[in-house]
Amino acid sequence: MKENDKEIENLIEKMMSENTLESPSFDFTSKIMSQVLVAEQSKIKAYKPLISKSAWIFIGISLAALTAYTIYFNNDIYNFEIAKTYSDKASALFSGIHFSTNVLYALLVVPFMVLIQIGVLKNYFDKKYEL
Repeated sequence: MKENDKEIENLIEKMMSENTLESPSFDFTSKIMSQVLVAEQSKIKAYKPLISKSAWIFIGISLAALTAYTIYFNNDIYNFEIAKTYSDKASALFSGIHFSTNVLYALLVVPFMVLIQIGVLKNYFDKKYEL
């Protein structure tokens, strides 16, 4: 076995001495990196919003039309009396609950801070995943 191993070693040394060391071409790295970038570009999915711009426009126009209709074409006093009745019932329902000033400030400030944070995070991720 050991003689067979020595013969194989001698054969390998002989083959290695006959062959010269090959070196890559000058622009080998740039060619490989360009292929890697092309492969990475194919994996990236384009950002597609959940609600399209046309849907947002439709929602906005619908809300504006509903508001305009309510303000200009529905001036019936009866509807205002119904609203007052429900308002009185709601205030009677919540009349026994008292909030401290700290809780009221938190209820007023936290939604605005969340909206600001959403805007900041959106800008951050837009810049991070810029196509």
